[in-house]
Amino acid sequence: MPQTAGERIGVYPGTFDPITRGHSDIIRRGAKLVDRLIIGVTTNISKNPMFSPDERIAMVEREVAALGLDNVTIVGFNALLMKFAEKQGASVIVRGLRAVADFEYEYQMAGMNQQLNAGIETVFLMADVSLQPIASKLVKEIALFGGDITPFVSTAVRDDVLVRIKTLGQLGDY
Repeated sequence: MPQTAGERIGVYPGTFDPITRGHSDIIRRGAKLVDRLIIGVTTNISKNPMFSPDERIAMVEREVAALGLDNVTIVGFNALLMKFAEKQGASVIVRGLRAVADFEYEYQMAGMNQQLNAGIETVFLMADVSLQPIASKLVKEIALFGGDITPFVSTAVRDDVLVRIKTLGQLGDY
C-alpha cells in the first residue's frame, strides 16, 4: 500500500516464532507512534523456527486483531530489511529492547541500516519491565521441557506451541 502525503509508516520486523506478550507490547506502543505500522514477519532459518512463515503470519494476525489496532497490518518478507522498509514506504523502523545485549546488537544493526538508507530512522522501545525477560527462544525451550509458558504468551499462542510440541513427538526435534 503506497504512502499517502504526510503519512508516517513504521515497520516492526521480526520472526515472531512465536509472538510473545513482549512483542504485543511493542506492537501496541509502536502503533501509537506512526499512522500505519507494518509488522514484517521474516524468515530467519538460523533461528531454527518452530512454525512456518505462514503459521507465524496467521499467529501475528490473530494477536494483533485481539489488540484491536486498526492501523496495523502484517506482511511476510524474506529480503533485506531496508529494501522491505523502502518498498512499504516506511520512514521508521521500530525495534524492541529487553537488555544490554539487545542494545549492542540493535545499535550495530541501526548503524548498518543507516548506511543503507539514512532516510529511515530506527526507534527503540524498551519492553515493559515485567516483559523484559521474555524471548521466543526461551518460551520454546520452557515449553519443550514441560514448563508453563502462560505468563509469556497469550492462551491461543500457548495452545499453538503445545500442539506443535505434541506433533513433533520428541524433545528438541524442531
